[in-house]
Amino acid sequence: MAFAGLAAIVLVYKRWLHVNTTTVALTLLLFILLLATEWGLRFAVVISVAAAACYNFFFLPPFGTFTISDTENWLALLVFLATSIIASRLSQAARDEADEASARQHELEVLFQLSRDLLQTESAASLLRSLPAAVVDVTAARYGLLYLLEGGRVFQAGDGMVSEVELPHFQQIAISLTQASMTADEVQMPVRSGVRPKGMLLLRGVVLSLETANAIGGLVSIAIDRAQALENVARGEAAKENERLRSLMIDSITHELRTPLTSIKGAATTLLESEVNAEDRHELLSIIDEESDRLNRLVSEAVETAQLDAQKVQMHFERVTVRGLIDEARDTCGWVEENHELRLQIAEDLWLRADPSLLVKVITNLLENAAKYSPSGTPITVTAEAQGAGIAISVADRGIGIDPTEQGLIFERFYRGRLQASGASGTGMGLAISRAIVEAHGGRIIVTSQLEHGSVFTVLLPGGEASPQVASRIR
Repeated sequence: MAFAGLAAIVLVYKRWLHVNTTTVALTLLLFILLLATEWGLRFAVVISVAAAACYNFFFLPPFGTFTISDTENWLALLVFLATSIIASRLSQAARDEADEASARQHELEVLFQLSRDLLQTESAASLLRSLPAAVVDVTAARYGLLYLLEGGRVFQAGDGMVSEVELPHFQQIAISLTQASMTADEVQMPVRSGVRPKGMLLLRGVVLSLETANAIGGLVSIAIDRAQALENVARGEAAKENERLRSLMIDSITHELRTPLTSIKGAATTLLESEVNAEDRHELLSIIDEESDRLNRLVSEAVETAQLDAQKVQMHFERVTVRGLIDEARDTCGWVEENHELRLQIAEDLWLRADPSLLVKVITNLLENAAKYSPSGTPITVTAEAQGAGIAISVADRGIGIDPTEQGLIFERFYRGRLQASGASGTGMGLAISRAIVEAHGGRIIVTSQLEHGSVFTVLLPGGEASPQVASRIR
């Protein structure tokens, strides 16, 4: 094809366009540059020699021979040949640099994509399982293997899985490998934590530069170290949180248990050690009865919290009306209406599938909290309405409110807000139990509050039939 192009140029200029030799030389030079750009230096040099011969034979006198009569024509021919070869070489060099830049760009894209994929995973176990597949996908390799010295673990992806016979060989390579090693069809990259070897990454069916191979090995090492460090931090934070909750639980339970026990002990001691009249005796026995009930309630809440955490609460779903749930909750905490006006705004024909005893416990807890943290005589408003495909039950008070920084914490076990802790007594378990019950019904509980203006607790529940997944969430 190149020779056909050369022949076409010679034919056009010789037969139809009678131009000077300079124009012919420039045209041939341009043709050679195009060949060097598209096909490379080797073809361009061959065509340069052929073009010089054609230029001499057809356009330099004496025409039709390879003899050159004029010294200037000799010089012109040599300059043309040298120019075409040098220009072809420069064009090839530019082409090689462009190809190398393109290859480097592709490798940078590979490294960027790989780093993004690897650094998105925070679980070390998930990262190790997905790592070979991620490297194979990004590099378009045929096969990938990650071997870790710790435990002799192997993770593979792609075609041609290795057998256990090769594992001792991989162990020796992982220990001794410090830089990436490449053969015709295989790339071996060290996975190291500092100077300590951790394993090796092997790819087959891919061609990479030495720098890119070392960079991939470094990325894999960093990703593994990062995931393990995050897990260590998470375990440390979890241990701290467990310790904090344990301290809170001990402090709260100790305080709440000590109060009724002190009252019971004092009343019993008085009855045993002194003569009391009938009226005082009845009062002391009433104190013992009330504080015993309080003590029993505290123990029950602690047991219920443990059962909810262990998912051992038996739930029995049935069709119930929202009005019936609220009325039963009112009967359970009748003392609330002795100190507060209860305003009801309940839409008609609201019903759902739920465990009535548990949801009554949630509504009762919200009513009691509203009464405990609101000044006597202020109203408490209970509303229930359809909201989308679900039902929203809200309890609003005009109490002290909840600090915005604490609104995300009040549903945690044993947590009590600073303002609440200084007022009415409590264990901090009521809202945590309520949230667990609501979530077991496939719903959620939220709070909106403003200091000195009150709080609104809203229970959002799915309406109508409960799905089998919701019905079986707690067994």
